Amino acid sequence: MFQLRCTVRDCQQLLKPCEQGLVCCAGHHFDQAKQGYWNLLQPQDKKSKNPGDSLDAVLARHRWLQRGHALSLIETLRPWLAANRTETNLRTLDLGCGEGSFGPALFGDDADSYCGIDLSKRAIKLAARGWPAATWVLANADRELPAADQSVQRVISLFGRRPVSEIYRVLAPGGICVVAVPGEDDLIELREKVQQAGHRRSRWELIAEEMTDVGLEVVDRKHWNNNVKLEPDAIADALAMTYRAVRHSQKSRLDEVQAMDVTLAADLLLLRRN
Repeated sequence: MFQLRCTVRDCQQLLKPCEQGLVCCAGHHFDQAKQGYWNLLQPQDKKSKNPGDSLDAVLARHRWLQRGHALSLIETLRPWLAANRTETNLRTLDLGCGEGSFGPALFGDDADSYCGIDLSKRAIKLAARGWPAATWVLANADRELPAADQSVQRVISLFGRRPVSEIYRVLAPGGICVVAVPGEDDLIELREKVQQAGHRRSRWELIAEEMTDVGLEVVDRKHWNNNVKLEPDAIADALAMTYRAVRHSQKSRLDEVQAMDVTLAADLLLLRRN
């Protein structure tokens, strides 16, 4: 399994398997949940009783991905991740892994060296059920990542968390970081219909600046887009996984929409620690 680090405040020792779960040399112990994930979440890491995405949002995103809307995105990312496939035991941290669809799609042959991290217990349970051979961790990826310094070769953040200093810390020299964020025209037609004002905002420039400030080099950038026709159930899922609090008046504007042609778009960054 993936090598994890203790998340107890000021500990950060490596965790080792024992009969009852995982333990560090300081004696901090973690059990494996019956669903197969490891709960490394500390009290100071959560601001509510049930942090992370709601069950409705998690299931909506799962259905969305199961429809195949991200297949061409996965194929676009694959060459970046396959560039150093001749090496073995490449550890991968997937930050904000959600319900776990991207992990097996991109790293299906590397279960032992893959770790998905998410703050939502609902999401991590679904991920662990879907790919039990991998390592799944309930933790706050905005804080300290449960990996040792310079111990991973790949960090991915596909519409997830981006703790830039921690990403730099855990990446080994030569390691890569792959980031995907929504493009400015992502779901623009749906946003214009719901909000009656489709605001366009490019995010990748600021992210690239933040990453280079901590010592990561931008190696490549791509813009991915795909045009799809969404049926009403897919439109409802897009709203559920995208907007946390869509007002009733906004939802009502879609009541008579039977189908809609929508743009899916993302800005992709490949970065490397030298």
